[in-house]
Amino acid sequence: MENDSPRGGPPRPRPSNPRNQSQYRRAESPQTTKPDIVFGIQSVLETLRAGKEIDRLLVQRELGNIEVIEFARMRGVPVQKVPTEKLDRITRKNHQGVIAFVAAVHYAKLDNIVADVFERGQTPLVLLLDRITDVRNFGAIARTAEAAGVHALVIPTRGAAQINADAMKTSSGALNFLPVCREDDLTQTVRYLQQAGLRVVGCTEKVSQTIYDLDFTGPTALVLGSEEDGISDELLRLVDDLASLPMFGRVGSLNVSVANGVVLYEALRQRQR
Repeated sequence: MENDSPRGGPPRPRPSNPRNQSQYRRAESPQTTKPDIVFGIQSVLETLRAGKEIDRLLVQRELGNIEVIEFARMRGVPVQKVPTEKLDRITRKNHQGVIAFVAAVHYAKLDNIVADVFERGQTPLVLLLDRITDVRNFGAIARTAEAAGVHALVIPTRGAAQINADAMKTSSGALNFLPVCREDDLTQTVRYLQQAGLRVVGCTEKVSQTIYDLDFTGPTALVLGSEEDGISDELLRLVDDLASLPMFGRVGSLNVSVANGVVLYEALRQRQR
């Protein structure tokens, strides 16, 4: 599918990237096949206090609103109550009913990135992912987004693919360089981007207007929907424009990571022209 094999031959020199990545670049490090976890009430609490990024917190159902849960919610970390059996499948050690998944990336602030792009005299290109849950799709999307010069990748706090070792591997390291922003409410995010001067375009097969009918040379945010049902109705009503990809075969839609590549490179083509 989208997880292709590495190309052979010597690497070709890459053109200079329009983004100033020094603020957001993470040090490259070897990726493991297992997600980083922290377990135990005190260990997780200290991890949160240290300011470490946590993707999600799993808590035994029987536990009440202990301090670690309140602190996690205050930090905007998704908290999920689960049966003890699920925690035991993750680790057989004494987890005390609490397991945290440490994020593989450092989440950036969207408003800081947008402001920085404008200050540098560049034209923002932002990608919003509405409930993309397949890790390999997410990694492939991030790989293409980084290559196409996207300034920020935005995901919801809940209902998104976990950024783990599989996502890092599928992205071919792109997630080390592409700023990722995690937002509680994508509707509020769309409103913020519109107020900041970005034109928000929803990519959906439900309209006759295609991406080739639109102008992507101005400040733009593109929205891609979930693998199951596309962009949510709430976001569809909120965006400035809707656009589809021309389809001439019997299959009604493309894999979301493939569609992402087509849309981004049409935007890049227009901007280079």
